[in-house]
Amino acid sequence: MKIALLPGDGIGPEITAATRLVMEAADRQHRIGFDFEEIDIGFAALKAHGSTLPDSAFEAARAADGLILGPVSHLDYPPRDKGGLNPSGELRKRLDLFANIRPAVTRPELPSATGASFDMVIYRENTEGFYADRCMYAGPGELQVTADVTLSMRRITRQASLRIAEAAFEGARARRKHVTAVHKQNVLKITDGLFLGCCREVAARYPDVAYDELIIDAACAHLVRRPEAFDVIVTTNMFGDILSDLASELSGSLGLAASVNAGETIAMAQAQHGSAPDIAGQGIANPSSLIGSAGMLLEWLGLHRQRPELSAAGRSILTALDMALKDPSTRTRDLGGQLGTQAFAQAVADRVGSTVPSH
Repeated sequence: MKIALLPGDGIGPEITAATRLVMEAADRQHRIGFDFEEIDIGFAALKAHGSTLPDSAFEAARAADGLILGPVSHLDYPPRDKGGLNPSGELRKRLDLFANIRPAVTRPELPSATGASFDMVIYRENTEGFYADRCMYAGPGELQVTADVTLSMRRITRQASLRIAEAAFEGARARRKHVTAVHKQNVLKITDGLFLGCCREVAARYPDVAYDELIIDAACAHLVRRPEAFDVIVTTNMFGDILSDLASELSGSLGLAASVNAGETIAMAQAQHGSAPDIAGQGIANPSSLIGSAGMLLEWLGLHRQRPELSAAGRSILTALDMALKDPSTRTRDLGGQLGTQAFAQAVADRVGSTVPSH
């Protein structure tokens, strides 16, 4: 099974190497046979090929069974016509990775902002909305009319709304069977009206799953006041981006926040946080988010490829990560421990190796 590693910028290469170390331990334990291919993107690719995502890199990524994308410093890239493409947005758009699945869960051993215990997953539509780099077939979704007038356009389609809703309801069936659609239909009457109509249409096909709706303002308040009330949230691109960062911070740290970008036949693991160039090269970055994302990726591949050994490998990574975070002696410095990036990854890998395969 070919796994493409796209290390990215800043701390990306360090936490990608750490994630590979853990995946190799899972590979030995579950006898899968990963074939890792490292592909330069970001500043490394810009220097070598004149683009932060050369065509050769994209084609290699598309040929893989699964992708692991490290953080990128896209805000520091040159303009698009000078080779400064955002690899994250480009890969999501070109590979049609329509569902950005972002869990947020508290751990008893780590402090959370509210003190409440909760376990939720946010299903964020990933291909349209207000995001100017992926909401138009050609050209950006933003334009400047005059020096003092700018416009931003939002695209919401029936197809995209239906499939993210279906993904959310399927996900809820494997959890506590409760979906909350988050919107701003009271103001965005046409676009969020279409999105909500699609959510209601899908909800009617899942009578075993409870369904409710919240305006985005109220959803933010309820996330702080009673996060334990949420199971699965489904929403549009920008709202999902904001809500998932809030939920992750409330659960303990954005540095622990895993995610997977899923399409119909391929998925990409991606940490929720940025490239943190201020600590790059120091060996102190916490790789938990990308390690957790890799575990999610393997679970997704196991389910969609009907390969239980992949699902078992993903679960063993997530379990080992929880075990390492539970023990104060095997935490990274940002969580009050003493371990650096690779030492923490080794601690997780050792715990993966101590698990018993379930197949």
